[in-house]
Amino acid sequence: MTPSVKDMYDEQGYVIVPGLVTPEYFTLLGKACERVIAKTRSGVWPHRRTVGRQFPPYGNDNPDSWGVQHVMHPDLGEPVFAEWYTSDGLLAAARELLQCEEDELQMELLNLLINPLHHDFALRWHRDDVKEVATADEEVQALSAWKYGVQWNTALYEDCCLYIVPGSHRVPRTAEQRTLSTTQDPPKNPLDMPGAIQVTLQPGETVFYNSNLLHCATYDSKKPRCTLHACIGNVRGGSIRARNVLQHGLQWMTKDNFSSQLGERGRKMIQRLVAMQKGVEGQALGYSLNS
Repeated sequence: MTPSVKDMYDEQGYVIVPGLVTPEYFTLLGKACERVIAKTRSGVWPHRRTVGRQFPPYGNDNPDSWGVQHVMHPDLGEPVFAEWYTSDGLLAAARELLQCEEDELQMELLNLLINPLHHDFALRWHRDDVKEVATADEEVQALSAWKYGVQWNTALYEDCCLYIVPGSHRVPRTAEQRTLSTTQDPPKNPLDMPGAIQVTLQPGETVFYNSNLLHCATYDSKKPRCTLHACIGNVRGGSIRARNVLQHGLQWMTKDNFSSQLGERGRKMIQRLVAMQKGVEGQALGYSLNS
């Protein structure tokens, strides 16, 4: 990681980094993804993102899936996901972008984004932790606080699904951007959003991005997608990330059968997630590890 990479992340809100999946991991992750996708499509694995629903709870009212949740879950029997999440190269990149030490990293989410089989699908323009009806002043306040975590997509196949507005993690929306991101409908053409670009990842590339960038995504049912989708936190942020992370239902991460499959590094990262949960108990977040 060079200073220019960190500078670009801070300025533009995203950066593409190659080489975080070694050839060995690329093969192991690819085979593990094939197995969990098959379990999800067959109905064996119920934790999935369903076509027609953008945010949790995703429900099971549509048989078509655009994502697989909780791929580190011990019931899936795929320890390679947790091994990669806690690997040296990936955590070194996260530390550099977050400007923190390893003992400040907090384990959060690792999911998988896939193509639906029967329906093209799109996500509307949004910021992950700022409501679309937020005023400009509320946006400024929320964006200034959203620096204690980083999100990333790692593509195992070529991936052209993500659209972002570079630099939008630092400023409130313009009037036109507000209009296009307030609607509940997905965009007919994502590039109609002022400032938008399409992000293309080659196999093995990772895009790290601030999840409060304005972003959306399109899903082509005819083009295979297999992209690891994850985030990690910095404990300096206290409870700032609790609502965004805990809404996904992470009680399984507190169980011994999960922590026992982790190395010492992973177990310490889980302890920090549990500490964040305890720190927000009784607050009106609307979510918890038990949600």
